Amino acid sequence: MSEMKELTLQGLWKNNPALVQLLGLCPLLAVTSTLINGLGLGLATTAVLIGSNATVSLVRNVVPNEIRIPIFVMVIAAFVTIVQLLMNAYTYELYLTLGIFIPLIVTNCAIIGRAEAYASKHPLKESAMDGLMMGLGFTLVLVVLGAMRELLGKGSLFSGAELLLGDWARSLTVQLFVPDSAFLLAILPPGAFLGMGLLIAAKNALNERIERKYAKPAQTQTIQRVRVTTE
Repeated sequence: MSEMKELTLQGLWKNNPALVQLLGLCPLLAVTSTLINGLGLGLATTAVLIGSNATVSLVRNVVPNEIRIPIFVMVIAAFVTIVQLLMNAYTYELYLTLGIFIPLIVTNCAIIGRAEAYASKHPLKESAMDGLMMGLGFTLVLVVLGAMRELLGKGSLFSGAELLLGDWARSLTVQLFVPDSAFLLAILPPGAFLGMGLLIAAKNALNERIERKYAKPAQTQTIQRVRVTTE
């Protein structure tokens, strides 16, 4: 398997930062009350991951080992500031909705972890790909969890799409059913914990099923008896 395929598989499934490494859970659980909120934070985190991984890879040979972590944090903070200003300019209402969790991307362990564990040891192309796949894996979990909570809590999907995509996206909202009252357990933080637990359990169950399906049967050794005769 090529390096790029392995990075894709690691980021999206095998080593998913949210489902396997359990990193970045604070913003993940806090903002996923709707699908769009999760998508917005996921895209912002992915952009920071790609930029920081690429930059760390470029400077890895000139940064002294003793101060590499502070340098990595400064790089990440610079990209978070860029993303924050862009969201403030172009998706202001979503920026307000996500609030403090945009600047808190700086403290996301998944980002500093990839910078230290991968980008600081690999070339630019592979490091950028690693950031992209890890970001997409994190975004996928945000979107799925946000969709689950929005659907159970409000009976809708893509509500607030105009916050991310503009006024034309108001028509994307799908109201699957109208609940008599909002299902608060799904909307409030306890619902995020329960939903996250279900996603992790589903992934583990699917992994076990795949392993059983493709496991090679144990090779049995046949011992042949040798008959010794004397003449």
